[in-house]
Amino acid sequence: MAGNTFGHLFRISTFGESHGEAIGVIVDGCPAGLQIDLEFIQSELDKRRPGQSKITTQRKESDTVQILSGTFEGKSTGTPIALLIPNEDHRSKDYEHNKTVYRPSHADYTYDAKYGIRDHRGGGRSSARETAARVAAGAIAKLLLQHYGIGIFAHVSAVGTINAPNLEALPLASLLEQREENIVRCADPATANEMIEFIDSVRKDGDTVGGKISCIIQNCPPGLGEPVFDKLHADLGKAMLSINAVHGFEYGSGFSGSEMRGSAHNDIFLTDGEHAPKTLTNFSGGIQGGISNGMEINFTVAFKPVATIMHNQQTVNAAGEAAEIKGKGRHDPCVVPRAVVIVEAMAALVLADQLLRNKTSRL
Repeated sequence: MAGNTFGHLFRISTFGESHGEAIGVIVDGCPAGLQIDLEFIQSELDKRRPGQSKITTQRKESDTVQILSGTFEGKSTGTPIALLIPNEDHRSKDYEHNKTVYRPSHADYTYDAKYGIRDHRGGGRSSARETAARVAAGAIAKLLLQHYGIGIFAHVSAVGTINAPNLEALPLASLLEQREENIVRCADPATANEMIEFIDSVRKDGDTVGGKISCIIQNCPPGLGEPVFDKLHADLGKAMLSINAVHGFEYGSGFSGSEMRGSAHNDIFLTDGEHAPKTLTNFSGGIQGGISNGMEINFTVAFKPVATIMHNQQTVNAAGEAAEIKGKGRHDPCVVPRAVVIVEAMAALVLADQLLRNKTSRL
């Protein structure tokens, strides 16, 4: 299935199901000689793993990653890198009640309609558990980007109607430190406390809530992105919209830009005569004509509420008969705290791929 592969030159293929033996990923196209830091890869997975706080799913997975191929003496060899993450705490019995019943707003019906068969245990391949493989691959992409001085930072900027203030362009290390000081992963401490209390109250109500994740990419060189169909923002949009529960993507001024006049929205170029030109404003979000312009790239991703709620809901079964269902098992009341590192991973995969592609653009 082509839908399991992402990227052109820096290319990944993920495999596995939520309640199978393991999940994993093959990373192909990583240049030889890159230092593969296993501790860093594991630290990235630890940010996504379940059971890490009271506002996340209580499924207990260590998400311990194993590198099976593609490295020698700690460096990439240029051959496919295989990473495996065993599933340790799968409780398939939690899903027996919906074996023939379609959960509202899940992929149960659509998978059945497409394939004529589905894995009802946690959604199988449609489960967000698959994103752990992306995080592992994204960590390798981050290591490649770090080699070129490119940094990526995302944080929870909204939960429901609670919005964090816009952050100034601080060093990524400072933003990262502020984000990791709270379980909701919002870089504004005051807003974080409000978000945590709200998510916990939603959890106690047996309900769920959506949110937004904002991301910035610093030190991206100008010139990344293809001019027509594989524009940089188009690739970023596809990457983000491929993440479970994502319902929206905007970059730069986003939808608010449609309310402005061109005289206010245009990013005026400035130069000191020695360095590459900068812009006075950044409504373009660091991308113009689908190609990076050297300014900070910024975008926001909107996540819907998790579909599994602990309330009775009306639905239908595979026979087309009316049925009732109530959520069981272990689920996130709000997905965004664990999705921050997924957003970063997908952004890193896009940039790593575009970086390598750009090396073929001219002599």
